[in-house]
This record gives sequence, structure tokens and C-alpha cells, in this order.
Amino acid sequence: MTRPGSLPWLVAHEMRLAWRGRPRGWGSLIVVGVLLGAYLLGGIAVAVALAGTPLHPVPALGPGIFGATVLLVSLMTTQAMLASQQTLYGTRDLDLMLTAPLPPRRAILAKLLGIAASVVVTAALLLLPALLPIALIGHPRLLGAVALLAILAAAAAAIGLALTLAIARLAGPRAARTAGQIAAAVMGGAFFLTTQIVGHQKDGAARGLFGWFEAHRIGADGWSALPFRAAFGDGTALSLMSLVSIALFVAVGVVLERQFLSTYADGGMHLSRRRRPARGLAGLFHASLGRTIFAKEWRLLARDPALIAQILMRLIYMLPIVFVGLRHGGGGSLAPMLAFAAVLIASQLAGSLAWLALSAEDAPELLAVAPIDIRLVRRAKLTAALAIAAPFAILPALAIASMTVAGALVTLVMAALASIATGAIELAMGKPASRTSFARRQKGSLAASLLTLLVAIVCGGGTAAAVFFLVR
Repeated sequence: MTRPGSLPWLVAHEMRLAWRGRPRGWGSLIVVGVLLGAYLLGGIAVAVALAGTPLHPVPALGPGIFGATVLLVSLMTTQAMLASQQTLYGTRDLDLMLTAPLPPRRAILAKLLGIAASVVVTAALLLLPALLPIALIGHPRLLGAVALLAILAAAAAAIGLALTLAIARLAGPRAARTAGQIAAAVMGGAFFLTTQIVGHQKDGAARGLFGWFEAHRIGADGWSALPFRAAFGDGTALSLMSLVSIALFVAVGVVLERQFLSTYADGGMHLSRRRRPARGLAGLFHASLGRTIFAKEWRLLARDPALIAQILMRLIYMLPIVFVGLRHGGGGSLAPMLAFAAVLIASQLAGSLAWLALSAEDAPELLAVAPIDIRLVRRAKLTAALAIAAPFAILPALAIASMTVAGALVTLVMAALASIATGAIELAMGKPASRTSFARRQKGSLAASLLTLLVAIVCGGGTAAAVFFLVR
């Protein structure tokens, strides 16, 4: 039994809080349990098949393991940055911890360990069901990969918190949260984008990022080979990486203590811009009600850091698809896939944003009693949602245009029609809720969600079929 107020006790408390924030309901537990069970059975089947096959740490595996490590660390760092921002700007439970009779440094280290634990749990759910059976059935040296996972999680938590504090220092209290969300989104897609950019090279072995690692022997020799050696249970490599990770972890918790407390204090401030409009008070109003509502909804959507991050993440992960389409413009096999993705993503995002604008109105009672045409208000809100979702249809259409201009026009028209349809469904069936529900994916009614998904899939499939015949 740990003593209340000690570091292990505080870390256990952080894990209890994280556990309480899990999705509720038997349905979610059953789905997660079935998926994990199937994943584990697949891992066991692979382990049995490989039981008699020796897996030796040959240097040829080094570049691949190094690339996988870089990818894993980038994803872990992204999650750590998001968790750090939640600690600084979301849950204000540190107020109690910092006023309790315990050193602030201990509270910070407990938070940092909690972030690392959440990161390692997520990575473990993705990797261990496939990795552990292989290690336990005939390849015990691969247990070093489990230790490597914990080492990388601690380092990623420290890097994520340090980056969050650095961004807050550079951006200032007012823009810190938005800048941090955007930076986390860019960090999450950076490795994927780098893979596509390097993949555009035509020099054989350097084509693709892993090929570039192999051509330059990155991950096979020297310090870059430490992850490869550690994954196969090399004690020296594991010890060196552990020392570096622990040193980085403690350094962030100790050296950045004052910056952490300062950023946390600033996170509770609600600053507003006091800059006068360029045209005086007249600059706050527009000539028509529709333009006024459109500008108001655009500002609200654009000022939501979590929303900006989610939109940017979708855009970042769509860019590689567009790159592939532009790169293989001569072949038409990719055009239907691009068309389907454009319609599906744009319409789904438009539906989500329409719900946010229509059902998550902060002052619905004011609009209800105002002497205005409510239909015009709703049209303006829907237009704002469609304007933000438009790039997700335009970017793939540009790639499709290199194969078939008619197909690109069909994609744009169908994406617009599907987006209007999903927005109309949310308008008719959406349930009122708070704006914070969007981040938790608890939007609208189940019937509306299923209907918008059905519309998106049907329109996307029809668009893909039309583009398929047009590109032939």
C-alpha cells in the first residue's frame, strides 16, 4: 500500500482518472473485447507459424525497425502533446494538487508519468497482441521490444510536454492552445508526409523513406542501430536507451518546472482581443443577416482549437492520397478511389460541422425570440459548414483532373450534393448539445449519424462508379 501523497500514489490516481474517462456502456466494451480477441488470436496464429523459424538480428532488419521506431515516436509524441494540453488547459485538477502539502515537482512528475502511462497503454494495445505471442512462443529475445516500447513512451511523454511548453512560450497565453493543437496535428502527419515526399524520388534504393534508410545504412550501424539491437533484447542497447529516456524524463520534470507552472497559470486565463476593428463599430456588422450569421459561425468554428486540429489532421492525411494521384496521373485506377474519398470525407465533415453550427448553438433562446427569419439563419450556418469542408473535395478533384476533367467536375458536384444532404439531415434530426460533445464524438442522434453515413457511402460509391467509366 503506497503512502498518500507519494509519487506512486499520485501516478495511481492519474491512472484511475484516465480509467474513469473511458467510454461507458456494454456495447463499447463488447466491440473492443471482440476486436482485441480477434487481434490476439491472429497474433497467436502467426506465432505458432513462426515457432520453428529462427529470427536472428540481422543488420538488414535495422532500417525497417529504425523507421518503425521513428513512426511510433512521432505518434506517441503527438498523443503526449494532446495529453499535455488537456492537463494544462482542460482538466483543472492540478489546482488541488498544487495547493496540497506536497512539492510541486512531485505533482508535475506524477502528471508526466500519467501521460507516459497513457501513451504506453495505447501503443501496447496496438502492438502487444501481435508481438507478445511471437516472443513467448519460441522467440524470447523479442521481449526486448516490450521494454523498448516503455522506453520510447517515457521519452515521447517528455518530448511532448517540452514541445507543448515551448509552443506556449512562443505563442503566448492567448494563442497557446490553438498553436499547440495545430502543432500536434502537424506532428501526427509529419512522418506520413515525409514518406510520400521522399517516395517521389526516382533513384531506386532511395525511393521511399525506408529505402532511403537502407541506402544510407541508417538503423544498421552506429547509434541509429540501438532500437534494432534493443528490440532483440541486447542488454547494452536497452541500458543506454533507458538511461537517455530517464535522463530526458527527469530533466523535463525538473528543469521546466517553473515554465510548466507558469503555462498552467496562464491556461486558466480567458484573454480577449481588445483591438478595435479597422472600420470602427461598423466593421462588426454586415449588410445582410445572412452575411452576419455566416461571419459569426465562421469565427466560432475557426476559434475552436480542437476543431482546427481535427480538420487539419484530416487534411494532412488526405494529402498523401492527392500526391499519389498527381504522381500517377497517367493511370486511371486511382481516380475512383480519390472520388470516393473526396465525397465521403467532405460530406461527413460537413455533417459534423453542420451539427456543430445548428445543434450546438450557444444562445438558441436568443435566436428563437429574435425578429429574424430562422430559415435564413440556418442556411447561413449550413453555408459556413460547407465552406470549411470544401477543401476536402477540391484537393482530390485537382488530382482527378489530371486524369479526367469531367470526372473532377462530377466529384465536385457530388461532394457538394452529399454535403448539403448530410447538413440537411443534421438540420432536421440533430439533437441540441454542448460544443464540447464534438470532441468526444457524441454528436446528434444515432439515426442521424447512420443516415448521414449511408448518404455519404451511396453518393461516394456512385461518384466512384461514374469516374471509373469516365476515366476509361
